[in-house]
Amino acid sequence: MIVLHHLNHSRSMRILWLLEELEVEYQIKHYERDPETNRAPAELKSVHQLGKSPVIEDGDQIIAETGAIIVYLLDKYSDGSLRPDKESPEYVDYVHFLHFAEGSAMLPFLLALYTSYLGEAAAPLQPLIVSEIKGILDYCEYALTRNEYFAGDHLTGADIQMIFPLEAAKARGRLIEYEACNDYVDKIHKRPAYLRALEKGGDYAYGPKGI
Repeated sequence: MIVLHHLNHSRSMRILWLLEELEVEYQIKHYERDPETNRAPAELKSVHQLGKSPVIEDGDQIIAETGAIIVYLLDKYSDGSLRPDKESPEYVDYVHFLHFAEGSAMLPFLLALYTSYLGEAAAPLQPLIVSEIKGILDYCEYALTRNEYFAGDHLTGADIQMIFPLEAAKARGRLIEYEACNDYVDKIHKRPAYLRALEKGGDYAYGPKGI
């Protein structure tokens, strides 16, 4: 059986959501962030050397990194409904956004977070970071005005990846001017599988408010 090593308030929520969409059997091992440093606990390093979440165990396989886990789970457990046909135009967008989420989209948000600890020392970097975030969100808005989801008009693994950058942006008030992005996040937050994942996963600062 799949075991998900799940950290509160983390990207691991995406894998929990995917497991619920796939309707496969799995177990959750919960971990809590250090209340002082907000970092993952050291015990995660006993699961994988990176010491981060998500990590899954499936038999003898131990897989880290959200994108790799998504590809693995869809290859092994999907009936094809969460991945476009390889010959379709949507497949190119699917692959693109699988990599874009962590390869490009998250970087300026992480820079904004890390530099927030530096106070005035980070001031010279702020215009660049703000510009980069705007470029990312402009692009996401464009993509979501063309299609209902990031890779066509049906939910795919690309959406599993892309929800976290947009959730993080919304939690920090950065989606006010982005109607399509806002609607997209709200739509994902109403999915039954997402709500089941939220209930099972515990504390998650980026989910729908009031739940």
